[in-house]
Amino acid sequence: MTTIALPRPILPHTTSSDIDIPITPPHSLEHANRPVQSQEFPAALPNKHIPVCPTGPSDAGDAHTPPASPTDTNEGLRQQSPLFRTDNYVSLDMDGLHIFEINASQITLALEFTSSQPLPSPDLMFPWLHGLHPKNHTQQNFFMGQRRCSRKPPAYNHGVLLVKANGDLSRARLKGAVTPEEFMRPGQYPRFVEADPQDGFSVRNFQIQTAKAALVSDIIVYGEDLTESKKVAWEIATAQLHHRRLQSTQVGPTVEYNTFLCISPFSDFEKHEGHIVAIDADGCATGRILDFVQQERNEMWNMTRASEISHNVYMGPTPEKGSPEEEEYDVLIECSDLGRLNPAALQDLAETSDGQAARSRLHVEFPSSGSILPPTWSHDEADGIVETCKWIYHLSHGTCPSLEEEKTKMADPTNSSSTIGSQWKILIHCADGYTESTMLGIAYYSYSTGQPVPHAWIHLHTSEHRNFFAYPTDVSLLTAIAPRLLRESPLCAGQSLAHITTLLRDEPKWLPALDGSFPSRVLDYLYLGNIGHANNPDLLRELGIGQILSVGETASWRDGELEQWGSDNVYVVHGVQDNGIDPLTDEFPACLDFIGEYHSAGVEVLPLLTFILSSY
Repeated sequence: MTTIALPRPILPHTTSSDIDIPITPPHSLEHANRPVQSQEFPAALPNKHIPVCPTGPSDAGDAHTPPASPTDTNEGLRQQSPLFRTDNYVSLDMDGLHIFEINASQITLALEFTSSQPLPSPDLMFPWLHGLHPKNHTQQNFFMGQRRCSRKPPAYNHGVLLVKANGDLSRARLKGAVTPEEFMRPGQYPRFVEADPQDGFSVRNFQIQTAKAALVSDIIVYGEDLTESKKVAWEIATAQLHHRRLQSTQVGPTVEYNTFLCISPFSDFEKHEGHIVAIDADGCATGRILDFVQQERNEMWNMTRASEISHNVYMGPTPEKGSPEEEEYDVLIECSDLGRLNPAALQDLAETSDGQAARSRLHVEFPSSGSILPPTWSHDEADGIVETCKWIYHLSHGTCPSLEEEKTKMADPTNSSSTIGSQWKILIHCADGYTESTMLGIAYYSYSTGQPVPHAWIHLHTSEHRNFFAYPTDVSLLTAIAPRLLRESPLCAGQSLAHITTLLRDEPKWLPALDGSFPSRVLDYLYLGNIGHANNPDLLRELGIGQILSVGETASWRDGELEQWGSDNVYVVHGVQDNGIDPLTDEFPACLDFIGEYHSAGVEVLPLLTFILSSY
């Protein structure tokens, strides 16, 4: 039988994961006293699925260019701070510089007071917070068009920045503490770093936020060595004075920020202010502070933790070498960009195992999702994928077909004539637990269940509760080899070719529009998607999604789709552009009411968010 794969747009494959270390189980409150690794420079977990921002300047008259920030900053809300009145603190003076002594309880008061203040108006903070380097004309033109904009920090913002003097955040870490290196340039003449990017374009310059916050905050220096803390405090005060003099040459009010020196030992925080201690003096996490990097790791682990998708076959993240998680499995198949097809290794294991010999753990590699391009893939690669699925099946079921049985597969995989009595527990894994292993996971699920690829794609997510990410190349490849997966599936043994052909012809409406990815399941009743997902209502129905919340995007449906979906099931937030500035704060109540209404009715909701919002 000849199979024709309809062409679909093929996006170039990029490295599917930047994680070069395996995901290990996250810390929990039950393990709050276990030592933590150094977090001096925490590396954010990569998110490769954020769309690339458009490049090039916007025309000055373009409607999508946001208006200039108001020149009268008094229109904004002045933030209050208990650190504003420095006469309440002991002052230390040297060569025209001033730093102020502060103790543990005063620091706690300042942090709690500041965190309870309303956020400043986005009109005051943006686009300054995005980074507007005078040489970066692309960034300047996008946000301001042909209008000039001031690089002067917004007035009337008064934050608090905690700084650990020695920069070691792996121990004695307070809530929100940062290192001096994140915003200071060391040397004989201490200065704040120039954080604004000189080139490129982005409305997600998260890496500059600490340095930007240092310019509009009072800075508190603490540490385990008072002499060292005092030295760093004087350096920061020097940088503040220099920055203040630069700002005084520009039009508009200048806010004076100060440096505070913590004179309390860290033990005072542990004894009396424990609720702001993230890591104690011994380097153990207290479990009292929400660490967003650690929380993201927690969520990633919960989302991708290993689970059984078929008999004795699991999918999940790469376990740490020598860990108890690794020892749970007999065969580990790692999917990566450098992996190659090697079904012979699985075949050798199945054919040489007698069920009695001592087992040795087998590690096998496999190509990652998106790495086999349909225009160039060969029959050998198709054979390798199908053969890999076949031997995974036999190992997991403890069967090994003889040459004769290869020609006439038995419908019952537990038939005694092919049983070798030793079933192997197999893990299909990759670094992040959901990207590189997707292609093999879907192929094997189709093979082991006898379901056509589109049904396997859906049921692996809805029935087996696996989250995964595939590429358009995977859609084309799996669609092309779908006939072989079904013909050679033990679950389809004895079925006529006509029946299998009928299954393959019954292609669902949502498949041609599938780019490989599903909306991301955030909660049991809540998905996060993009405009591509919203434009595929048939896919949303298959996933059980009944409502759409659209923020900054509008889906384009065929005539009659909205009536079929129900206009009451779609909520659109108007007046929000993809400009990186428009705030969502005022829209939250109505959006949450919409989600809450349908959640109480047991209906799943898809928030369709614009991906370029970076306001409050």
